Amino acid sequence: MISKQFKPFYSLSSLLPFSIMDRYLAMQLLPLFLFGVGAFTSVVLAIDSLFELLRKVVESGLPLEIALKVFLLKLPYVMVYSFPMSTLLATLMTYSKLSSESELIALRGCGVSVYRMVFTAVLLSSLVTGMTYVFNEQIAPAANYEATRTLEQALKSEKPAFRQQNIYYPEYKEIKEKDGSTTKVLSRLFYADQFDGKQMQGLTIIDRSQAGVNQILVSESAQWNPGDQVWDFYNGTIYLVAPDRSYRNILRFEHQQLQLPRTPLNVAENSRDYGEMNISQALQQLEIEKLAGDRKKIRKLEVRIQQKIAFPFVCIIFGLVGSVMGTIPQRTGRGTSFGISVIVIFAYYLLLSVSGALAQAEILSPIVGAWLPNLFGLVVGLFLLSRVAKR
Repeated sequence: MISKQFKPFYSLSSLLPFSIMDRYLAMQLLPLFLFGVGAFTSVVLAIDSLFELLRKVVESGLPLEIALKVFLLKLPYVMVYSFPMSTLLATLMTYSKLSSESELIALRGCGVSVYRMVFTAVLLSSLVTGMTYVFNEQIAPAANYEATRTLEQALKSEKPAFRQQNIYYPEYKEIKEKDGSTTKVLSRLFYADQFDGKQMQGLTIIDRSQAGVNQILVSESAQWNPGDQVWDFYNGTIYLVAPDRSYRNILRFEHQQLQLPRTPLNVAENSRDYGEMNISQALQQLEIEKLAGDRKKIRKLEVRIQQKIAFPFVCIIFGLVGSVMGTIPQRTGRGTSFGISVIVIFAYYLLLSVSGALAQAEILSPIVGAWLPNLFGLVVGLFLLSRVAKR
């Protein structure tokens, strides 16, 4: 009869999260994960930002304190990509070490299945997924945008800091043909030479939205009037043209208010790179691009949004693959584990680039193009897990 003070390792309590085994594995995984974050972040930062900032300090006279600020602001964006890589490295090295020292064999001898051992890595990888999502959505885009603005202001302090130049915004409308089909035609074209944060300069607007009359507006400057929800145009001319292209009238003005959409201003104000937008901002930009009707930009942004949603979940995939590969009986050192991690990471990002390109080329849908690398990694991980569990 078994004494009450002794419990088998495979009892119900050992199947629940945060058992003694879970805590032991977590303590083994955490230092290696932190090491990976530091190592991968340092390498990527050195390649991506450090050398470029040093060149700007030497050649462009960028102040050292500004270079240091930009360097620190780049950290969150790089850390987002180091989290999945560190998860793979930590799980692979930890489970390989435990396998080579026969600790995993001892656990299996106590009745702990491979599925249960791998579950700990997957559970901790899920926590890293949540952390990656927070960084990728809340911290990294804002920090990356601030880094870009800080660098531009420091390098262009003697020049007028125009926020954007050549603002081009078309609008389209659909017209039903006699045969029942629909055709998309240009409704309004808005163009401005530049935007300084307050005013548009050098505007040309072609307006074909009203039936029976076409307008061409040329103005020296314009700005949005939030109180009246209209545009205030200054020092310009309006040319009225009939549908048959015959002359109608010319109106010169010093100040003219017109009820046009605010969207061109949104385009100028929200001009950010993909890495500087969170999902909400990217969805707003997508609505703007849909109004403009540029199919190529719309498709690219749709793919980028889906990739932004799918990316944090690669931490779970890497945690699964790394832990399963680590449980395979073998004698591997840390150098070998690091090399395997690099190969797996390279394969993942290669597949991510290829599937993203196919999605942008409309061969794959945006969802399939973004999630295909994760799905492939999940299938590989589950396949390896089933093979290892049968041994």
